[in-house]
Amino acid sequence: MGALMVLTTHTAFQAGDYLRHGYLGTLLARLDVGVAIFFVLSGFLLSRPWIARAAIGAPRPQASRYYERRLLRIYPVYMMSVAAALLLIPGNDHSGFRQWLSSMFMADSYLNNHLPHGLTQMWSLAVELAFYLILPIIMRLVVKNDWLKPRRLAALLVAMSLISVAWHLKLSDLIAPHTAGLTGIWFPAYLTWFAVGISLAWAHVHLQQGSPRRGTELLRQIGQLPGVCLSTALGLMLIVSTPIGGPALFQVGTAGESLSKHLLYALVGALVVITGVWADPQSRYARIMSSRPARHLGHISYSLFCIHVGVITFVMWITGYGLFEGRGLQIWGLTLLISLILAEISYRCVELPFLRLKTRVSSTPVNANAATTTITADKAN
Repeated sequence: MGALMVLTTHTAFQAGDYLRHGYLGTLLARLDVGVAIFFVLSGFLLSRPWIARAAIGAPRPQASRYYERRLLRIYPVYMMSVAAALLLIPGNDHSGFRQWLSSMFMADSYLNNHLPHGLTQMWSLAVELAFYLILPIIMRLVVKNDWLKPRRLAALLVAMSLISVAWHLKLSDLIAPHTAGLTGIWFPAYLTWFAVGISLAWAHVHLQQGSPRRGTELLRQIGQLPGVCLSTALGLMLIVSTPIGGPALFQVGTAGESLSKHLLYALVGALVVITGVWADPQSRYARIMSSRPARHLGHISYSLFCIHVGVITFVMWITGYGLFEGRGLQIWGLTLLISLILAEISYRCVELPFLRLKTRVSSTPVNANAATTTITADKAN
């Protein structure tokens, strides 16, 4: 779901549809909310094993094994995508060793004021990587003698959210003059979204242990109403597509607009994710989202995300379409078709072999089975 939304907003940008279709164009621009959904889901899936173990006093997951699994999950396809973009896309003809090094280590958004052609979406993977790196550290802060301390967890989640708020309101602008990087898309700007995912993981563990609280029970009840959740998420998207969410294109919005968009995206991400975490397995929604075609699309979604911007460049080249000259539907259709084909090849030839290695280093869960989520992005795990 998130990968398709991101692909759609990127093709709409190339066609110039953000400005061509008024309010609908702004709504297309706001489909970058797919990144928020992905970050909330990552926060949930990756923190849940730590929280589940700590909740029963079991030893926490082994950090070295965790890091090895993360590396095997994201880097093979990422490195293939970087190599293809830097070697094949004309705009990257003069990429030197520094650029290759920066891109391979996902440091472009921290070191440069622009992103390489065909890799402009990879800033979000740099954010995701930062979360991977700090998760074992922050989980140690909320666990004492192998037991989870709820007050520490609550303090951590509040601190993460406050850092994001401060980043949007002031810190990003304060740091920007002193760095060549793009501070607006650095990791601290998105801590809220990960915090939402971690809080959902805590609620899910509580409910599975048979110790529901009023708030967690309410979350479960809401999650079992996917129509209500998704309708509310759509309503929030309509709100954030008004001027409250800031401009759709290159203009820099105010700090208030940036923060409003950030917080509304967090709510959208939460609403989408809880429909997968607490969906009734017998519901039509759960059956559709857990069907073999839907799950397979989830399997290949990471490859699709990594390659689709390069595919857009290829589509614009072979068709002769110009930037901002329209034909959005044609660009979207060709990009989606080619990206799906290449993603399938990438999944079978690159991802699967490394996923088998990942399985070998997997630890055995301790009474902490992951949620039977109907969102196929369990492949982010």
